[in-house]
Amino acid sequence: MSDKPWYHQGLRFQCTGCGDCCSGAPGYVWINKAEVEAMAAVLGLDADKFLKKYVRLVGIRKSLIERADGDCILLDKHKRTCLVYEARPRQCRTWPFWASNLSTLQAWEETCRECPGAGTGPLVPLREIRSLLDIVNV
Repeated sequence: MSDKPWYHQGLRFQCTGCGDCCSGAPGYVWINKAEVEAMAAVLGLDADKFLKKYVRLVGIRKSLIERADGDCILLDKHKRTCLVYEARPRQCRTWPFWASNLSTLQAWEETCRECPGAGTGPLVPLREIRSLLDIVNV
């Protein structure tokens, strides 16, 4: 039995900028203090104002607020782009290379059906995928 993951030859991904990963079913975008500060700076706010406007507490953790339709509060509804793209949280930066999406080939195929950039574009090598997996576990 091999200790290599099923995706050991790499996977293809190229973000299309569609905004689909920022919308849809309810969920959480977990954030930390450094990410709050970076996103606040992009929007020209201090961290406290950013927290009050864009963040909810879930137990002891912080998550970005979602709109009633499941869209992230930081998704521009008209342009379908992230208002803080250059400072987006690590959870967003590592999409679609989350443990949940890579658990099986079937999980990856489902991700490819939902995300037009997954399964297309340049090959992302295993070492880069592992590096992204180490950043956040979703």
